[in-house]
Amino acid sequence: MEYVEPVVGIANCLGTPVCKFLQYHRKLNDYVRNFKTIRDELNCKMEDIELQVKAELLRPLRKVPKKGVENWLKDVKEMIREAQVVENKVRNGRYLCRACNGKLVDEKTREMKRFLDKAPNASEGLAMDGPNAGLPLPTSELVGEEAVRNEIWACLMQEEVSKIGVWGMGGVGKTTIMKHIHNDLLKQQRFERVIWVTISKEFNVMKVQDDIAGALKLKEDWPREGDKLRRAAILSEMMKNAGKHVLILDDVWDKVSLEEVGIPELSDSNGCKLVLTTRSEHVCKYMGCTVIKVKPLSAQQALTLFLSKVGPNIVQNQTIMPTLKLVVKECAGLPLTIVVVAGTLKGEEDPLIWKNALGELKERIEKEEEVEAKVIKRLKFSFDHLKDEKVKYCFLHCALYPEDYEIRKDELIQCWIDERFIDDMGTRQEMKEKGHVILKKLEENCLLENITNVHGQPCIKMHDAVREMALSITRMNPRYMIQAGLQLEELPEKEQWSPDIEKVSLMHNSISEISIDVLPTKCQLLTTLLLQENPIKKISISFFTNMPCLSVLNLSSTKIKSLPDSISELKNLTTLLLRDCYELRDLPCLSMLQELKKLDLSRTKIEEVPEGMDMLIKLRYIDLQVFTLKEIPAGLLSKLVHLQHLCFHKNNKRTSLKAEEMEPLKKLECLTGHFEDISEFNKFISSMQQSKKNLIKYSLQVGLSFMLATRDKTVTIGGVQNWEGDLIMHPIEIQEDKTVTIGGVQNWEGELIMHPIEIQELNILKCHYLRSLVDDNSSFKNAIYLRIRDCKGIECVVSLSSFASSSAHPFQSLEVLYLHDLPKLSALIMIDDGIGSATASTLAPSATFSHLKEITIQFCSSMKTLLPHWLLPNLQNLEEISVDHCGELVEILGVETSEVEEKGSDALIKFRLPKLRLLTCWELPNLKSICGKSGVMVCDSLQVIKVYGDCDKLKRIPLFVPLVGNGQPFAYAPPSLTIRSWKEWWESLEWDDDPNFKNVLQPLWKLLKRCGLHWCERSRRE
Repeated sequence: MEYVEPVVGIANCLGTPVCKFLQYHRKLNDYVRNFKTIRDELNCKMEDIELQVKAELLRPLRKVPKKGVENWLKDVKEMIREAQVVENKVRNGRYLCRACNGKLVDEKTREMKRFLDKAPNASEGLAMDGPNAGLPLPTSELVGEEAVRNEIWACLMQEEVSKIGVWGMGGVGKTTIMKHIHNDLLKQQRFERVIWVTISKEFNVMKVQDDIAGALKLKEDWPREGDKLRRAAILSEMMKNAGKHVLILDDVWDKVSLEEVGIPELSDSNGCKLVLTTRSEHVCKYMGCTVIKVKPLSAQQALTLFLSKVGPNIVQNQTIMPTLKLVVKECAGLPLTIVVVAGTLKGEEDPLIWKNALGELKERIEKEEEVEAKVIKRLKFSFDHLKDEKVKYCFLHCALYPEDYEIRKDELIQCWIDERFIDDMGTRQEMKEKGHVILKKLEENCLLENITNVHGQPCIKMHDAVREMALSITRMNPRYMIQAGLQLEELPEKEQWSPDIEKVSLMHNSISEISIDVLPTKCQLLTTLLLQENPIKKISISFFTNMPCLSVLNLSSTKIKSLPDSISELKNLTTLLLRDCYELRDLPCLSMLQELKKLDLSRTKIEEVPEGMDMLIKLRYIDLQVFTLKEIPAGLLSKLVHLQHLCFHKNNKRTSLKAEEMEPLKKLECLTGHFEDISEFNKFISSMQQSKKNLIKYSLQVGLSFMLATRDKTVTIGGVQNWEGDLIMHPIEIQEDKTVTIGGVQNWEGELIMHPIEIQELNILKCHYLRSLVDDNSSFKNAIYLRIRDCKGIECVVSLSSFASSSAHPFQSLEVLYLHDLPKLSALIMIDDGIGSATASTLAPSATFSHLKEITIQFCSSMKTLLPHWLLPNLQNLEEISVDHCGELVEILGVETSEVEEKGSDALIKFRLPKLRLLTCWELPNLKSICGKSGVMVCDSLQVIKVYGDCDKLKRIPLFVPLVGNGQPFAYAPPSLTIRSWKEWWESLEWDDDPNFKNVLQPLWKLLKRCGLHWCERSRRE
């Protein structure tokens, strides 16, 4: 019988050509190595996508995984299980089966590679918004506008009113009022959807269609391109099927054809409403709206608002009050003007300054006749009172962006640095900090609005009236040409390029070609040219010839494949930005650009470092995060001694960094890149420390690449051979945005590893010689996120002896712990073999895991008890426990035998977890109890217990004791508890302890449907 399997195997391979058969036999080990590499990549990709989907679920707006993502994850998990079967078969295979096993491994590798190639793309979105009427908008306080707010609300509630026009002069508060009403409509839930779309002065049908489609969650089916008429037809059908909704069009400057956009006719029967805000009563009447005017505030309301913004010290100053009231009067009851002027004078206690401000306002306003011009003059008062000229330039730079554009703060500060509005302060970090100070100044003066975009990034935005004021300043002297976001298809006419123009913004348009026919005249003074976010494919060869003073050129996110040779004539160019030019493959020689300080080529397709870059000795910022880049020329980096920011692609081994090359870079602050081995890595860290220079920000990878979703502060250690966790070298300070990834380092003979002492995320991968991560001497005190994966030898996370220092508190800041595929893991904390639980309780550092919020344990086959009772005092912040595929796990919360003997077999043992919200058990075939037969849970916060897969031996739900009171357990459940499981498991439960307990829990039970990730991930947050 022992030869039957080989014979059958050989028979199955008979159809294979002889050459291929022999290749499978001879190179089986190579096939297996390739198999494992692809399997690990697929597994990492799966985990990466799962983490990203999970992050989407945590967003304020409810999101669910896309169906294609769900299906891919489900299929990949099955594929990985099949791969494990193949690996076991090959491992146990006989010599005669080598060829057949080689064929089997090869076929499975190809199959996994196909899955990897079809992985969902994060840039296209892995999740979609769930059913939701909309997201509340950020609002400012309303003062004295209740009457008009109530009037608008009354119209919305009347069936016979379908269109409402809210009009008033700029800055009177129309948008603010409608934001409050928008949020009130969401709370009232009278409408299925509330859609907010900002129109802006430069009306664009395609943009409005896109915005409405986005609000209706039509991202997948919505045609991004195509003619307006077809898009309008699709949108109209979608809106008809969107249910009863309110569509708010904010900042309408002129009449809008609803038919052209695709907004269906509104009527009493469908109950849908249209509300628009505008400065024109005529627009309201033309569009058939019920007209509501927003009037300026009364004198008393205006004074109340002004006093709330100017500061308490001014309110109490009776000397200033008479002048203050006159200043308020000059603001004409416009909330925007009141807030901006109050922000300018906030904290000023000198009566002369107030009198001077009053005189300025009167003089400005008396000269103007038009109402809108008077608004601009009032706002310009605040601009003129900015004392620093460079701060004024920083403010005006914001007007270069399109109207209503949400400008990321970090991007804006980078632009200010590039434009040299911020003085050179030695380090980029100091300059960034100065930028934040300027931003705060402009926000305090209410010239910029502080917001957060949909991605959670801090941004600023200009009120449209404030932007008008900024544009009016740039028009007084023809130095700026701003035509951003106007859907231009070609460059402005030659006549608009005046000889004394200094800054041109044509960003976010539809310009596809810059031909010789539209070349500007000679622009001797032009310093800034912004062309980003245009589909530019071709630039005329002589385009840059007439721009001798050009300093900043931004061509990011264009479709250019190469740059014209005339770019070499820009001898005063300091900043060249080509980020996200995905088609760019070639650059001309850059050796003539001797003033260049910043070069961004990230996410392009260049294969070689641009010729002449070694001559650019003034370079301070280089971003070459390009996967196609073949190599870093020897000797290049050592010549660029002024570099402060240097980035290469972390997963491109061809551009591995050499410590010797990096040693001259004494000014380096930010570094992203790859080190081939730990030796080079440690040499670099040593050289940095010897020069007493610490990086402010870094993201480094050593060894093989592991595609993991990482957070801001991360260390990943993976595949390091012979590492036992106790070799620590060159600890360096980890601040924000500091990442080290070490993975798959082969033939490592024990060189010391650098361990940063402040880490946000620490990933340990494929360190099979590692037995424990932390011992008595380790300094992992500040890690927030810890993931240990595929470490065959690890037995515990923390290993401490009875001689451990009382000051050692490893992982005291840890919030998330993720353990995966650790076959020897038996405990989280291990304190000397043979020490009793009482001693263990005494020795366990009280701060270890004290901030832990979430534990996830997967595929840890030696774990029998997850959390011992003596460890629970450390886990008072624990919110989630998730355990799956741990075949030997017997109990989640356990009690040591000595503790049971000490208290008596009949004594109740209370497991206190006051913040626990979620407990998930999946595929735990030997799980017998959650907290032992004598245990009761004390956790009123518990919201969900979820049990699915093979958990057949778990026959009881633990009894609960309320947090308040010390009575005996009774038929009690936490107030918000829901139990989710498959029906078979629920019906198999036993209720011997308290038959009435079933009656209490039965209404709390809900069927958990078997539909892949939908129940695995989505229901985590339900």
